[in-house]
Amino acid sequence: MSIIKKLLKEIEQEAQTTRKFLAIVPEDKFDWRPHQKSMSLMQLTNHIAELPAWISMAITTDELDFHANPYHPNTATTSADLLDIFENNYADSRALLENTTEQELDKPWILRSGDMILADMNKYETVRVSIAQTIHHRAQLGVYLRLLNVAIPGSYGPSADELEARQAAAVA
Repeated sequence: MSIIKKLLKEIEQEAQTTRKFLAIVPEDKFDWRPHQKSMSLMQLTNHIAELPAWISMAITTDELDFHANPYHPNTATTSADLLDIFENNYADSRALLENTTEQELDKPWILRSGDMILADMNKYETVRVSIAQTIHHRAQLGVYLRLLNVAIPGSYGPSADELEARQAAAVA
């Protein structure tokens, strides 16, 4: 299986899990944060919804310069809007990845802020970082949801909430 086919399989598996998490975000808690240094629930979920766009950016550009292109996050305030942003970014990324080549993924990609180099990778590594960041921030979202007493879905197997529901159903 080619690297591109493996990446496509991985982003689809991660997208399935990410959809489940974004769909259950309590909209009345968007301003909540577990600590003053933490992102708010709105900031975190919008970031998760945007992350597939980094795959598109890695394929279509050679760098991102935060100094020249300041970051302006989305401000979706509903789960439906979060899912729309995620789905659009995911669809664009998937289509671009399906139509790229391994040679393109070998090309360099730079993350910078003006003259300061933040990351110097190839495009494949940038795609992998995007996937890793999605997993990382989705896990962070799981902690937020747990702290808000929201039952969380499983990621790579059933969650404690799903196991508890199965046990309760078996007893009933």
